[in-house]
Amino acid sequence: MEIPHYETALIVGVGEGISASLARLLSKQGIRVALAARNPGKLDALCQETGAKAFACDATQAGDVAKLFADVERQIGAPDIVVYNASQRARGPFIELAPPDVAQSIAVSAFGGFLVAQQALQRMLPNKHGAILFTGASASIKGFAQSAPFAMGKFALRGMAQSLAREFAPQGIHIAHFVIDGGIRSSVRVEPADRPDSMLDPDAIAMNYWNVLQQPRSAWSSELEIRPWVEKF
Repeated sequence: MEIPHYETALIVGVGEGISASLARLLSKQGIRVALAARNPGKLDALCQETGAKAFACDATQAGDVAKLFADVERQIGAPDIVVYNASQRARGPFIELAPPDVAQSIAVSAFGGFLVAQQALQRMLPNKHGAILFTGASASIKGFAQSAPFAMGKFALRGMAQSLAREFAPQGIHIAHFVIDGGIRSSVRVEPADRPDSMLDPDAIAMNYWNVLQQPRSAWSSELEIRPWVEKF
C-alpha cells in the first residue's frame, strides 16, 4: 500500500479559516505552500508563520489564473496539491437580487474553480500524479431561502468535482469535494460555552483534508461531508 507523496501546494481563496489552518498543517508536513488571494497583503502574518509565499490572483479571470500558476511554478515549483477555497455570497430576496452580483457569486464559487482546475490538470497529467480539492458547503447539497446564488455556485462546483473525478482519477489525479456542513469557529464566531464543539474547528477540517490526501489510490474518496456532532442532517 503506497501513500502518496506531495511536495508543493497551492491554496486559492485564502482567508483566516480553513485555508489558513490547511497552510499551517501542510507546511508542518514539509510541503512548500503558495497562497493566492485578491489582496495578498492580508496574508503577511500567515506567510511569516508558515514560510508560505503569497500571490495576487482574481480567480474569475483566466489571465490571472494562468499567471498565478506560471509564477508559482517558477518560484517554488509546480503544485501537486491544489485547493480551491474561494466563494462569494449574494444574499437577499430572489426578486430583488442584482444580476451582476449573482453573476459574480457564481463566477467566484464555480467558474474560478474551473479555471484553477484546468491549469492544475495541465501540470499534473504528464506525471499522472496530483490532487485537487474543492471546498463546498451546506449549500452544495441543499439550497436555503434568500441564498440562491450561493447554492447555484456551490451546486455547480460539486457537479464539476464529480465530473473531474470520473475523468481524471483513472489518470492518477485525486479529485475530492468537501461538504462543510456547519458553522466554522473563528475569532468573531465563538460557540456557546454550554455547547462545546458545536461549531466546526478549522484545524480539524484541515486534518480531514490531509487524511484524504494520504489515501492510497486503491481507496480514494471523491467526497467527504464534514459536520459537528450536534449538526442535524
